[in-house]
Amino acid sequence: DLVHLVPFHLPVYRETRRRPWQLRVGLSLYALLGGLHRELRFESVPRREWSRLDGLVTRDLVAVLRYLDGQTDDAALTTAIMRSAQALGAELALPAELFAADLVDDAVMVRYVQASGQHEVEARVLVNAAGPWACEVAQRVSPGIAVPAVELVQGSHIIVSGEPRQGIYYVESPRDGRAVFVMPWRGNTLVGTTETRFRGDPDQAHPLAAERHYLVSVLKHYFVQHASLDARQVIDSFTGLRILPAGEGHAFHRSRETHLVTDRPIRPRVLSIYGGKLTGYRATAQQVYSRIAASLPARAPRADTRSLKLSAHD
Repeated sequence: DLVHLVPFHLPVYRETRRRPWQLRVGLSLYALLGGLHRELRFESVPRREWSRLDGLVTRDLVAVLRYLDGQTDDAALTTAIMRSAQALGAELALPAELFAADLVDDAVMVRYVQASGQHEVEARVLVNAAGPWACEVAQRVSPGIAVPAVELVQGSHIIVSGEPRQGIYYVESPRDGRAVFVMPWRGNTLVGTTETRFRGDPDQAHPLAAERHYLVSVLKHYFVQHASLDARQVIDSFTGLRILPAGEGHAFHRSRETHLVTDRPIRPRVLSIYGGKLTGYRATAQQVYSRIAASLPARAPRADTRSLKLSAHD
């Protein structure tokens, strides 16, 4: 009820930058790394079936490759993980804001604020998994700790009426070659994402008009039924922020690796997570635990998250 296998379509046109043979090599490696399970095999969609692909433009279409991948609801998955943690004994303070964290010998005094007032707890380790607010949280630790050179990149999505029936489409922006997904989403079509450098308060992030026009233009380019779509017909839009290493050049080419930064190499008291992806959350958590295990008291494991079942329902 949290993750569903969905067909992904990769249409290749004459002007597409990656040729069919390159995509076949990539998909073969994908299947190989997945253990060659039947669900990971890909296929070429026969030309006679192209007319069924949700109005996909067939002019100059050379090939369509199809494979299966998982789709999830990020909010439902996050909620399920929190419920799972609570069931195993975790305490959840939400909403709450970190006020300060003071490092002592082998612990950290964490002060946070809720509607009921300010609270203080002593912890062996503070894990800073605040996403786009990670730098801000790190700066509230005293004495100061290292904050790497990173920047925020905004990714926006739009929602338009009508729902693709055959799955998800992975298309290439005709303007700059970026990958854009067109997918079914709660009875409508979700299109995204963009990559725009962001400076400012993460709380104020919002889709820009230029981003909405960019995504509308991609949708119009590839789907017949949206050829006359206007940005004013967008039902909704939203944005998120990702952390990438600071640097020159287009954000699309930056590393997506997860960076774990500690206040000290041995028995850390603070570990900050910079970057990463939702789909790798469990592997990231395992890496975090391996880095902080020496700082924690010995405990018998309560569950194995490799096999622990999550539920999207109460």
